[in-house]
Amino acid sequence: MSQPKNIHLLLTVNGESMQVSVNPGKTLLEVLREDLGSTGTKHGCELGECGACAVLRDGEPVLSCTLLAIECEDARIETIEGMADKDRLHPLQLAFANHGGLQCGYCTPGMLMTARALLEKNRRPSRAQIREALSGNLCRCTGYQQIIESVEQAAAIMDTPGDELTGNDA
Repeated sequence: MSQPKNIHLLLTVNGESMQVSVNPGKTLLEVLREDLGSTGTKHGCELGECGACAVLRDGEPVLSCTLLAIECEDARIETIEGMADKDRLHPLQLAFANHGGLQCGYCTPGMLMTARALLEKNRRPSRAQIREALSGNLCRCTGYQQIIESVEQAAAIMDTPGDELTGNDA
């Protein structure tokens, strides 16, 4: 059998239009990492069970290991590389650093992207809502308490106009 021919896709990743030529069976995760060099999105279980590969598609968290790249041509994809505003970290990134919400860091990009989607919809989520939103993201290092506290701190900061996190505990 012959290999399927590559298809040309125009993807919008972190606000930038990018043209790629890929095998139609390639997942979004594979295209991000292998073709676009966006290695911040992690390769975990390949089964959609760990959340390490979570990115935002039109503002909603999705598992890029279970999504074909071709399904994303007309979508807005956001990865961890686009989370910071130039040299200024997003409040979630700073809160994770302040509260030890990251340890080995492997699950962190997926956690951050999923938490960002939550906070964009609900600026003041309860602990139960945070746990529910992050329930598809597995972490083997932190025990989750620091992650939940990090999301709570970022929510408080994001809900306070003019306030911002610093490198120190807020």
